[in-house]
Amino acid sequence: MELSDEVLCQRIGAQRDEDAFEQLVERHQRRAYRLAWSILGDADEARDLSQEAFLRLFERASSFDGRSRFSTWFHRILVNLCLDHRRRRQGWLRRWLAPEAGAPGDDALERLPAPPEDDPPARVARKQLMAKAWQALDRLSPQQRAALVLQIEEDLSAKEIAGVLDCSEATVRVHLHRGVSALRKILTEG
Repeated sequence: MELSDEVLCQRIGAQRDEDAFEQLVERHQRRAYRLAWSILGDADEARDLSQEAFLRLFERASSFDGRSRFSTWFHRILVNLCLDHRRRRQGWLRRWLAPEAGAPGDDALERLPAPPEDDPPARVARKQLMAKAWQALDRLSPQQRAALVLQIEEDLSAKEIAGVLDCSEATVRVHLHRGVSALRKILTEG
């Protein structure tokens, strides 16, 4: 019988059970990478931060109290790592790209690369639309982006997203609404 994520996490926390840890990594590795990539837009950074999230899971497993689902608890670790990384990266880029007399324009910041194609012969129109969508997503605030990615990629409810982002459901709904509105506006402009 397959053990639940919650039981495996408890085993890691109580006994430092490496077999339980390996099972959780196998179950969640692909989704963790996809989520990190969706937030960061960089394959290497996504790989590094998803691995860091698993290390933190192992270190902090004893703090998992079962009040939320394991996936919500783990996503909070991963999303916080990604958001912190984006803030540090953008802060560095802004300082580096800043003209001597003031802050840089948003257009100076690097844009996300187009998402990887699963089907190489995909049509050019689809590639252009996807590239534009990812660039538009990159223009959102980190919280709006994280909320949208968690809803779309992970199919989480507003309550679950609130647990991951450590904010109220109302705040999540505001992030989602503003994010979708901004995406619509960006995508319909040319």
